[in-house]
Amino acid sequence: MKITYLGHAAVKVEVANKIIYIDPFLSGNPKAPITADEITSADIVIVTHDHGDHLGDAFAIAKRTNAWLVSQYEITVLASENGIEKIEPMNIGGPISVEGIKIALTPAWHTSNRGDPTGVIIQAMGKTLYHAGDTGLFSDMKLIGELYKPDIALLPIGGRFTMDIYQAAKAVEFIRPKYVIPIHYNTFDLIKADPEEFKKLVKDISSVIILNPGETFNY
Repeated sequence: MKITYLGHAAVKVEVANKIIYIDPFLSGNPKAPITADEITSADIVIVTHDHGDHLGDAFAIAKRTNAWLVSQYEITVLASENGIEKIEPMNIGGPISVEGIKIALTPAWHTSNRGDPTGVIIQAMGKTLYHAGDTGLFSDMKLIGELYKPDIALLPIGGRFTMDIYQAAKAVEFIRPKYVIPIHYNTFDLIKADPEEFKKLVKDISSVIILNPGETFNY
């Protein structure tokens, strides 16, 4: 499993010979290492919720690459209305399989314009990744850890709109992944955070991988 951080909460995941984009907010993202137009190949695009900094360029990328657009029901309805034919509607609950990749949506404590905000679980080749989306801390993260046993968790740490570093550290206690990649911080002044401080808080629980936009972690 190869994870490339694209700034903010956007990531590219490569696993089982498939390319997956989660929350590809690139246009208007000052930290983005690439433009949306540079993405010419994708198999799956996943959207956790419809705020502009997460829905981002998802529809344009899905159209251009003929990728599956996977999200909760209301967002896939909007995608269909925007001319995207390959949609996989789902909701918080049981998993689906798309291109051989197992995908499940999890709760996230946040807001959205359509439907409920979510996190996402991706499972393939015996590896599990949890992208928390935008969320505050909630105790049922323990269940996410128990049910899915994520190898890698991508957690927001920027505060104000999501968990801050101290709440995210408690989330790590709940989930207990092998590796944690902090996301959703330092894109804008309102969400400034120090990932090194977060790393110190959880060093006895999980290994923290701090990625600059454009950098990749191979697992």
